[in-house]
Amino acid sequence: MSKNVAVVGVTGVVGQEMLNCLEKRNFPVGDLKVLASARSAGKTVTFKGRTVMIEEATTKSFDGVDIALMAVEADQSKEFSPAAVKAGAVVVDNSSAYRMDPECPLVVPEINPEAAKNRPKGIIANPNCSTIIMNVPVWPLHQVNPVKRIIVSTYQAASGAGRPAMEELEANARAWAKGEEFTPTVFPYQLFMNAFSHNSSLGEKGYNTEELKMTNETRKIFGVPDMPVAVTCVRIPVLRAHCESITVEFTNPMTPEEARAILEKAPGVTVLDDRSKNRSPQPFDATGQDDVFVGRIREDLSLPGRGLMLWVAGDQILKGAALNAVQIAELL
Repeated sequence: MSKNVAVVGVTGVVGQEMLNCLEKRNFPVGDLKVLASARSAGKTVTFKGRTVMIEEATTKSFDGVDIALMAVEADQSKEFSPAAVKAGAVVVDNSSAYRMDPECPLVVPEINPEAAKNRPKGIIANPNCSTIIMNVPVWPLHQVNPVKRIIVSTYQAASGAGRPAMEELEANARAWAKGEEFTPTVFPYQLFMNAFSHNSSLGEKGYNTEELKMTNETRKIFGVPDMPVAVTCVRIPVLRAHCESITVEFTNPMTPEEARAILEKAPGVTVLDDRSKNRSPQPFDATGQDDVFVGRIREDLSLPGRGLMLWVAGDQILKGAALNAVQIAELL
């Protein structure tokens, strides 16, 4: 049965990728609305070979819409999502607006698809990109051997801050190649040839917002409210695809070989781990790919028998955002 779909924020990198995923996965789209800001209204996008005109997103844009995919900032989602629900749509929201709302399920289809059924507000939240990329490979291990603690450090691409950040990184690289000075305007510091703490705000305990998102969202998705999760989030000069170094402490012993066997069968995971060639996931491997790539599966020598370390890479725009949202829509 076809569904009438609206993509809100279609001119952004995530909105455009949502449209690509709907087409690539042959989602049963009936009528399609593509919505963006007033300055983009009247422009067009292509979907399945036909031209679709962009309309200005307003609270009155959702008549006849069955599923609304939100690829906008949290304040805009808080304006448009309730209006879409009131008009009869189910909302899949990519922003942070509703992730920790107890009446809005936070869903990764490989982990908790059944949660999408219980949505009293009519809104399903899409988790943070780094949370998804970590949880997809950790969850199948947790199912076999309950996780006691996670320690993760992220290496996050410019794409997590949207198209302007990607364009700034490219412009910075061109300026450097020409020997020209460059002043960043999107990021607080130069990202090219550099790395810095994630550019979200710091709280009083010294953790930035991104780190707290990963902690709290993982607890909600796993259904373990007190799970110890320690996070450090960093921006690196990569255009697209986040990497993460993950250390997991288990309840019971687990060997790297056992973990590898589990991960090789896990949905949404590709194992890339060739020790003889020192070959493990890179951003180039994950870019444009649906799966999260996992490698460097090894024992945590500080916790023999019950600790493992992983290195993962995942496309932040795809599985970290647009693809996960479309997979949620498929559950509907």
